[in-house]
Amino acid sequence: MSLKTVNTVLATVCVLFVLYLGLSFILAPAASTPGVGLPTWPSGDGGGFLTMKGIREFSMGLVIGILLLTGHRRALGWVLLMEAVAPFGDMINVLAHHGTVAAALGIHGLTSAFITLVAVLMLRETGKAHQSAKTTTVAGSAAQPV
Repeated sequence: MSLKTVNTVLATVCVLFVLYLGLSFILAPAASTPGVGLPTWPSGDGGGFLTMKGIREFSMGLVIGILLLTGHRRALGWVLLMEAVAPFGDMINVLAHHGTVAAALGIHGLTSAFITLVAVLMLRETGKAHQSAKTTTVAGSAAQPV
């Protein structure tokens, strides 16, 4: 199995997972909250913040999905690397609000690490292709008369 195939499968998993998370927070924020590791439900009308989280997650899934479908694999690698910051921030947030360390690291930390891994693999794949294309262009132009 080629690196491109592995990366495509992993990126597809990222897209589906992030879209699922987004929809679950948009459609059922109360049911989704216990899974994020925060110790209490927001007081007052705090549920709106969870819907905002869902919209953020869903839009992130759309961005990586569109880049994957359109074949912009190098841009996808960079966007995935940038998007790994969101679950890392969620991990810090859970820890700062006295959530469990297991949830912070096990849910958000691992998610951030997984997305980072996929990003690095994607950039590695496209970096080789990018470097190969550069070498071919330079070699091809050098062989042509001026």
